[in-house]
Amino acid sequence: MLVKVDVYYDGEYWCARGIGASFFTQGKTYEKLLANLREAAGLHFEEEIESGEPLDLLLSQMTREQLIDLLR
Repeated sequence: MLVKVDVYYDGEYWCARGIGASFFTQGKTYEKLLANLREAAGLHFEEEIESGEPLDLLLSQMTREQLIDLLR
């Protein structure tokens, strides 16, 4: 299963939100964000993973300004 994720830096934390899936996580560093993202996505899709479906994350990085424009 391919899960698309928007990643952005809000000036203090790295943030990630699922596209078409209801999960969000953040981390003080990019490496911590990736670890938290794998956990959050894994919990969100726990049943699918347990049934043997692989989890692949496709990260789309956005600037803070792009995110603000998107949310307007």
